[in-house]
This record gives sequence, C-alpha cells and structure tokens, in this order.
Amino acid sequence: MIGIDLSGKVALVTGASGQLGRVMAVTLARAGADVAVHFNNNRQSAEKVGEEIAKLGRKFVLVTGDVADPTAVEAMRENIVRELGDVDILVTNAVAQYPWKPVLDQPLADYESQFRTCVLQNVVMAKAFTPSMIRKKWGRVIAISTECIMQVFPTQSAYTAGKKGMDAVLRVLAKEIGEHGITVNQVAPGWTISERDRAAGTEQQEHYSKNVPLRRRGEDQEIANAVAFLASDLASFITGVYLPVCGGNVMPGV
Repeated sequence: MIGIDLSGKVALVTGASGQLGRVMAVTLARAGADVAVHFNNNRQSAEKVGEEIAKLGRKFVLVTGDVADPTAVEAMRENIVRELGDVDILVTNAVAQYPWKPVLDQPLADYESQFRTCVLQNVVMAKAFTPSMIRKKWGRVIAISTECIMQVFPTQSAYTAGKKGMDAVLRVLAKEIGEHGITVNQVAPGWTISERDRAAGTEQQEHYSKNVPLRRRGEDQEIANAVAFLASDLASFITGVYLPVCGGNVMPGV
C-alpha cells in the first residue's frame, strides 16, 4: 500500500496556532514528523496544537517571532535545531490579517504588511532553513497561497499583491535550489471550512459553492492532505507548482 511516511523528518509550520495551521501541523505529525509550532500572539492555541502532536507520539516545540525579521527567525531556527534538529519541511502559512477594502480606501500599511508576511517571510525563511536542506540533499518548502490570486476580485488588492509577489519568489527559488533535491511548491486553498465554521454552523455558503465545480467548500483537512503529499517522497518530482485545492473553482491554464 502506498502511504505518506514522514518519520524522521522535522517540520516547521508558521502560523500553526491558526485555524488551518493547526490542522496542517497535526496532519504532518500524524504522518510521522516532529513539528515546530510557530505562533504570533496566541500561545494558548499553540499549546493545544502541541498537546495534539504529543498525543500522536511525536515531539514538538513552540516557537514565536516575526516571520519577516531575520534576527527573530534565526533565534527560532536555533531553538528548533536544539530541540528537534534541522528543519526538513518548511510550511510558510502565517499571514497578516486586516479588513479588505477597495484600492482607493486600503491603507498603505496593509500593502506593507502583506509584503512582509508573504514575500519577506518566504525570503527570510528560505535563507534560514534551506541551507541545512542543501547539506542533506533533501528538503521541502511549501507555501500556502490562495485561489484569490487568480480571481483578483474587488477589495483583494493588498492580499493578492502579496501572494503574487510570493509566487514569483518561490518559482525562482525552486529553480535555484532544485539541484539539491529540494522541492518548492504552493498550495492554494479556496474558501475553506474550519473549526470556526463548524462551531458557528456556517459551513454552507451557497453563493460560493454554486460556482465551484464540485459544488461545495473544501475542508481544512483536505488542504492539509495536499501539504502532507507535497512533503512526502510521493511528490519527489514535483516542484515549482501552484496547486489550487478549491474544487476546481480556479483552474490554471496551459
């Protein structure tokens, strides 16, 4: 039977205390990886993620810090290496939250925050964590993107600008470090059902689902499954990919 086995691997998930981050971190642990759980402000939520990982028999460490600050990320790296070892699987999921507004009303600070958490996060994280992957001749970089960069709907300008910039950085990175056995890919969720939706009973959003070929919203676990696949040896010859996981709501052309 073909399966996903990440035993002996160390994963770092940024923004792992959030709705989707938690599921990705726990899924990687379920596949056998030890996990560094990054959080920004919500330590309590991160601790709960760590407890779930520990129940699976895997090791974890909690780390915090500005993902676009080289000094903070270096301190994070040292902590992870000390507790778990070198990072093999890097999942860049953290992103700044802010109200979506039309271009003419969107504060410049929101564009700057998206640049930091989308573009600079991936640059700083790559500088910190891919050198050890290069030494090992194995590594996975998986960034969480969005279907929005293909839709570019009104009020999405700051968000899509940051994610499109991230896309370019990651495609270049894939070409630069691929010779070392490192893959660089992006997972692009649609409007995903999370625990927050389940608690509120808001899973069904017909105005969205009616336009999705599969006629439903995706589950957070389905996004995490795609991340686990790309992290595994089953995806060893896949790199430079922007992978929508959105039921066909967007379809990249050829």
